Amino acid sequence: MCYSAQIEADYKKFVREFGARMSLREFAELYWARANGSKVKIPKAMDAAFDDPQEEEQRGIKAAIDRFNAEQATALEQELFRQRSRLADAERTLQTRTTKAATESKRIAAGMIDATIRRLDDLRRVELKDRDSRIFPGTYAPVMVVEEGQRVIKPMRYQCRPAGKPKFYDSKYPGTYNARRDNLEGFWKELFGYSHGLMIVSAFYENVSRARMEGRELQDGEQDENVVLEFQPNTGGQMLVACLWSHWRAPGEADLLSFAAITDEPPAEIASAGHDRCIVPIKPENIDAWLNPDPANLTALHAILDDRYRPYYEHRMAA
Repeated sequence: MCYSAQIEADYKKFVREFGARMSLREFAELYWARANGSKVKIPKAMDAAFDDPQEEEQRGIKAAIDRFNAEQATALEQELFRQRSRLADAERTLQTRTTKAATESKRIAAGMIDATIRRLDDLRRVELKDRDSRIFPGTYAPVMVVEEGQRVIKPMRYQCRPAGKPKFYDSKYPGTYNARRDNLEGFWKELFGYSHGLMIVSAFYENVSRARMEGRELQDGEQDENVVLEFQPNTGGQMLVACLWSHWRAPGEADLLSFAAITDEPPAEIASAGHDRCIVPIKPENIDAWLNPDPANLTALHAILDDRYRPYYEHRMAA
């Protein structure tokens, strides 16, 4: 399972390198929804792509981002004031007598103050860091698809809810951010051959057993430990990851664009590191064939997945 990935969040890269256009309307709808209280999760690097708007719709998106950030900053400043007041109250109590309640209140307030200051600093930070373009299930990312013969970039949630499925599908099938290769013609048959996309990824992250990573058996009474590994191609480049996507609609509900990354059996270096799945990066020469699938020729689509870009994946403990 590709539980997290380092993505290319700047839509300009898709435009520049792949001749794609941006679906500004759908980006605008997403940012408007967030500015008006929706809990959608958008990476900071995706916001940053609109820092220098060039046209009216982009300026509208930038305004929605600025509004959301300003409201977040106000909420954090209010929380900081509350916790500093709580800390001061606890310290005044402790000056006269030591109580368990005041001691605990001081500890919690101090921790909350530190956390809130970090969140404020992160919100106001301009220089991007690697974590700003890292997505997890439920996070939005730019995905390239084809509409009416044109490559288009759309913002999509990383966890696919296929059209026609109920909203509770998300909680019933929480693993639908990945589409297993061996189930493309089963669970994913309504999307495979019909709705294909591509996401640009430079690294991906997996939860693995420490014992499996170290290639050993657990000792009697030993508790295994989960560790997170970062996998990167040794070429240092970016990968075009094969995806399936869907446009979900329901009466009285906001439309949802969502996607899943296709995963397959791992190469030897990933298996030896303790994980049993791997994303499928396709070759650039197969972009058009992948994004314009023929449901009557699934064999050709499987051939694209077989003829994948195949770097050696180096790994390290994730920061």
